[in-house]
Amino acid sequence: MSAGDPTAPVPHRILLYGVTGSGKSTAALRIGERLGIPVTLADEIGWLPGWVNRPLAEQIALVDDVVAQEAWILDSAYSSWKDRVIPRVELIVGLDYPRWFSLQRLIRRTLRRIRTREEVFQGNVETWKVQLSRESIIRWHFASWARKRARMRAWAADPAAPPVLLFRRARDLERWVERL
Repeated sequence: MSAGDPTAPVPHRILLYGVTGSGKSTAALRIGERLGIPVTLADEIGWLPGWVNRPLAEQIALVDDVVAQEAWILDSAYSSWKDRVIPRVELIVGLDYPRWFSLQRLIRRTLRRIRTREEVFQGNVETWKVQLSRESIIRWHFASWARKRARMRAWAADPAAPPVLLFRRARDLERWVERL
């Protein structure tokens, strides 16, 4: 699928995928608004209040409910349940930005959330204590970056995978969203 093909049918089941801090949630919400498709944020599925992981069986039940619909956008897919999403996806939007770009976005966002005590999801807020712990989102960025990048590139190279739009620059994604 080409990012510039105006004759391509508009997909109704879209997965955004990218490294931590690449802007998946923001992009998913913008795409959902442009297309009038409901958006589900993966972290709302994966986490409970108090930064407690939702039990996997509950996550899977929630994901199954989402992907059973005819139209949906997910801002990511956790490795423990992405195999339930991929068979129903009509388009994967990969945010394959350079590390420096996604990392600076993540650091700015994290510092803002700590300073403003902005709710992330399920009543959870980011704190210095969490960021200085083994549970740090910035640490997670480094731990997962290569794996997530390899995954979206593998999908893009696999003719049996759903169609993939791989964006290497945020401005290219912005242009594509504006054309929706």
